[in-house]
Amino acid sequence: MHHRALKEDDDVERWTPEASVLRPVRDALAAGAAVVLPNPPPLTYLVVGTSPTAVNTAKGRPYDQEVALWITRDAQLGELAAALALDGEGMALARRLLVAERVTLLVPLRAGQAAPHWLAPSVRDAHALLFGARWAPLRPLVRGFTALYVSSANRTGRRPAARAAQARVMFGERIPVLDGDAWPGAALRRGATTMLRLRPDATIEHVRPGAQDSAHADPAAYLAWLRWASASARPV
Repeated sequence: MHHRALKEDDDVERWTPEASVLRPVRDALAAGAAVVLPNPPPLTYLVVGTSPTAVNTAKGRPYDQEVALWITRDAQLGELAAALALDGEGMALARRLLVAERVTLLVPLRAGQAAPHWLAPSVRDAHALLFGARWAPLRPLVRGFTALYVSSANRTGRRPAARAAQARVMFGERIPVLDGDAWPGAALRRGATTMLRLRPDATIEHVRPGAQDSAHADPAAYLAWLRWASASARPV
């Protein structure tokens, strides 16, 4: 099956949340609470917070479990560059995988190199766990936060929420849910992100299946497509 990386600005004109709808969700985030946000299809909803504790508590798992850092802007990725065991080619590939492919990405840390304090909750086995989707309808909501942490919108052991109503049932009234189901493509949400590992030599390893690789015959076919796409793609 043919695969197409999604654009950063897909369908902003078809679904733009009103400021009055975004405000209480942003206020909850700013107050330290977890919120549930829509992802661009085919990805399911996310739990988001300014601390790993907020995200993990919402999901019903250990408060100090590592969570993905949401890279919402290029400057943030630049601040991490010195701490990552990636050269210029590797950094460019990391950005493409995060922004264009919207995968969850494990990137290698450079031994003995200090990293920004806000990266610590996302470190796993000498790698940093990153997420980088930049869906245009959500930019006003996430702008201005130093760091946001994310995980799939599910209580431990349950499937991630594909619709806002599912998220409300799963998390209850205490967790604000931004309903993105008015977007015409919302019915296409089918899974959480694929997880990949980027090695220092810029090769890619498949770690966890998800929405992105589901359009391919198997993980090997998806990785082959990524190699082709990365070699032929324009900058994103």
